[in-house]
Amino acid sequence: MKTILWLLIGPLLFCSLSPRSVAASGKPNIIFILADDLGYGDLGCYGQKKIQTPNIDRLAAEGMKFTQFYSGASVCAPSRCVLMTGKNTGHCRVRGNAPVTKRAKQSLTHDDVTVAARLEQAGYKTRLIGKWGLGMDDMPGHPLEQGFGYFFGYLDQVHAHNYFPDYLWRNREKVRLPNEVRPIPVGRNGEWGTGGIATKRVVYSPKLMLDEALEFVDQNKNQPFFLYFATTIPHANDEAVKEPAGAAEVPDFGIYENKPWPLPEKGYAAMITYLDTQVGILLERLKQLGLDDNTLVIFSSDNGPELKEFTAWDPEFFKSAGPLRGFKRDNYEGGIREPFIARWPGKIRPGSVSAHVGYFGDFFATAMELAGTTTPAGLDSISFAPTLLGRAAGQRKHEFLYWEFHTGNLSTQAALLDGRWKGVRQVRSIPLELYDLASDVGESHNVVAEHPEIADRLVKYLATAREDVSNWPLHPLPESQAQIK
Repeated sequence: MKTILWLLIGPLLFCSLSPRSVAASGKPNIIFILADDLGYGDLGCYGQKKIQTPNIDRLAAEGMKFTQFYSGASVCAPSRCVLMTGKNTGHCRVRGNAPVTKRAKQSLTHDDVTVAARLEQAGYKTRLIGKWGLGMDDMPGHPLEQGFGYFFGYLDQVHAHNYFPDYLWRNREKVRLPNEVRPIPVGRNGEWGTGGIATKRVVYSPKLMLDEALEFVDQNKNQPFFLYFATTIPHANDEAVKEPAGAAEVPDFGIYENKPWPLPEKGYAAMITYLDTQVGILLERLKQLGLDDNTLVIFSSDNGPELKEFTAWDPEFFKSAGPLRGFKRDNYEGGIREPFIARWPGKIRPGSVSAHVGYFGDFFATAMELAGTTTPAGLDSISFAPTLLGRAAGQRKHEFLYWEFHTGNLSTQAALLDGRWKGVRQVRSIPLELYDLASDVGESHNVVAEHPEIADRLVKYLATAREDVSNWPLHPLPESQAQIK
């Protein structure tokens, strides 16, 4: 069986060895690498001890590591909606994952404006590689309708569970692959769609997606570009959870083959190291093309790590959430505080660490500032470019950040005041929980009784933090609308 190294090294053999000048416009290229279900503690530069991530660690060593940066939500679709639209989950279009029977709830519309669309208007070439989750091929939320000039990957999150699929999407066409898949309906009567387990594994989808990303960089080395590289790693193939290796799908276990670990843990570690190797290849391509100094590379994850019941590997084995409480689907820190790394040689000070408090919605305003264009009105977005560029004295800050989560039997709201005071509330009728993150990052001690004035501010904010919408009411939902894994 081929090793991870040989599966990945092929693209390097075909790259140009001649450095190129930076884009004549002076606008930086922007690459946003988004992992899927990667925990705050899953990277070496964030304290991981068992999984090797040398290239992502180098990304942090050559750039800036944020210690308190947040995703848009604790599950995939709303988190990606926040990233793309610059609006928090109290204002954005997609506030949860939805079954196929109600998939329009999980689609952007022509009224939405994405960061990709604005960058395209500013002269950027735009490409989405990987997982979308914000509109199917017949919906207005399709990537080609939302500012991306090209798309390759998965439109649907259940389809994206399978790393050896029998097809991927290229724009609006299905690209057939030589893998053979046993289809598995998901949810009651297949209401969440059809997943699958590959019975014949030939082509690993992350390999194809890296090839597409490198091709895009090669083709656009002389003009500004925005690459949204939304990998599916290390999300579980939930339908394979009862397989011997659990829900981790990799070509092989690589450097973890001989570890005295259970097979699911080997697979999870191998997935993350596979992604790390891809990051290294992408960075090397930028260097060889002479694009390093004109390219901002950002790395993060859409939400916190998954629970063992859905994967077969134990997040506690790797301490995937680090010192944080909670996992995916939680509005506690473990569900929404994510690794966030930015590298831009010559602009971002190497080895810098920032305590700036931001979230996915801020990417919109940041990209607009760096591209030299304006941010649309009405967004929940503050540029963190001053922090990136060493001008922290001029950095604006959020007074509040906001999240909500919708599941089958409750709705959860959370808010962060001044980057310190965290309020979490399960539906409107349940009392607020209050945590002081300055002294209790693990959210182990509810201090609502000690700080009633802070709790009162958060309760008043939560009452006005969202726009009510019929698609995502803030109250218990019927079990048929339970959140997909």
